[in-house]
Amino acid sequence: MALTGSLAFSSVQAQLCNGSLGDPVVNITFSSGTAAAVPGYTFSSTSCPNDGFYTITTASSNCFNNSWHTVSDHTGGGAFMLVNASYQPGDFFVQTVSDLCPNTTYEFAGWIMNVLNRPGGGIMPNLSFKIETPGGAVLKEFQTGNINHTSSPQWKQYGFYFTTPAVDAKIVLRITNNAPGGIGNDIALDDITFRPCGERVNATISGNSDTVRICEGNTNVYILEGAASSSYQSPAYQWQLSIDKGLAWKDIPGANSATYQRHPTTSGSWWYRLAVLEARYLGVLSCRIASNPVIIEVGAKPIVNAGADRIIIAGDSTILKATADGDDLVYLWTPDFNISSSTALNPTIKPSADIEYTLSAVSKYGCVNKDETFVKVVEDIFIPNAFTPNGDAKNDNWKIPFLDPFFDAEVIVFNRYGELVYRSKGVMVSWDGTINGKQQPPGTYVYMVTIKQVGFQKTGTLTLIR
Repeated sequence: MALTGSLAFSSVQAQLCNGSLGDPVVNITFSSGTAAAVPGYTFSSTSCPNDGFYTITTASSNCFNNSWHTVSDHTGGGAFMLVNASYQPGDFFVQTVSDLCPNTTYEFAGWIMNVLNRPGGGIMPNLSFKIETPGGAVLKEFQTGNINHTSSPQWKQYGFYFTTPAVDAKIVLRITNNAPGGIGNDIALDDITFRPCGERVNATISGNSDTVRICEGNTNVYILEGAASSSYQSPAYQWQLSIDKGLAWKDIPGANSATYQRHPTTSGSWWYRLAVLEARYLGVLSCRIASNPVIIEVGAKPIVNAGADRIIIAGDSTILKATADGDDLVYLWTPDFNISSSTALNPTIKPSADIEYTLSAVSKYGCVNKDETFVKVVEDIFIPNAFTPNGDAKNDNWKIPFLDPFFDAEVIVFNRYGELVYRSKGVMVSWDGTINGKQQPPGTYVYMVTIKQVGFQKTGTLTLIR
């Protein structure tokens, strides 16, 4: 249940469902902004209605010199009914409900708040909930007793169970305020629901607990098993799936037996349950009872990149630029040679010879992925002293093969007149013998290579041959 601001929530019920519950088949949220006319009350467009008035609003604040709590919708983002009690006790909510299943037990529940912000003073609401036939016969009645004041806004859920008639399942919900109006007895009402309660329905994952955690790529096939109480005379089954952790459920096409074969899926949280109803009510969703959920958690493999292959000058150190993405990852570099930390994502290394490091990452579900990076150790940086940019695809570019971009080296080339003809920084060197697209003449050029981070600088001559 979503919480809003500093609101608190609690639940008071007259009895419990001894079997299994279905989804709400009626859910009165007041989101339309209006409510049916109620005898003795008048609708008001203000969010602070006077005695004998009610409103439908998304929020109410600063009412009657702050003698009411600041109130927002029970679940957040919607609307609720706000009632300033009339001076005479009486009904303040009456609604006919038609979408129920005959001869079925239902849980009725509604959320109520005493909005008076005067602890220790004022009249306390005292409500009666009645379920009646359209003719007025009372099927079930529940009394809240006095609803106490609270120092902060607090929604409380009240609920009870009743059974619909065997022939005509239409009922009337009547909520009566038994206390008089005046200073106090002011209430908010929200989220009225009716959920079918039936005999027990259980779901299990064969050979496992009710939750299985596996990794992406796992090819196991799991058998989901459902068991309905023997009191069902001719049960009809429907397996359902939720991909939002039980907020919304959808029928799985063709999954209409007591067992379901679950095949591998992509990563995600996959919730399953079995809905059951008597076959004679097939297609009447308000009759369905749902089992407990069983869960297959498929963890995604971590995304791991150990970084580009590296070149390092003997005696120097460098940082491995690895990246990884996943849930609560734990890292391990192997082999554990010449490395500052084998469990850090970006350790410092100082190898004495060529080596390949492997980065493994393990998620909280034990899902593993790995990647490698090769580190070449050179005694010096070899700089070619000639190239032939004549278009024959052989030695057409002047390159410095072991100049790792991570060195952030600056390379500059001058012609014999001291003019700059090429410059690069932090990239692989590749000069094609042109400047601004214009071919440079054959001859001798001077280069300078500077790596500030390791104090390296080297100059020399380069011959361009055409």
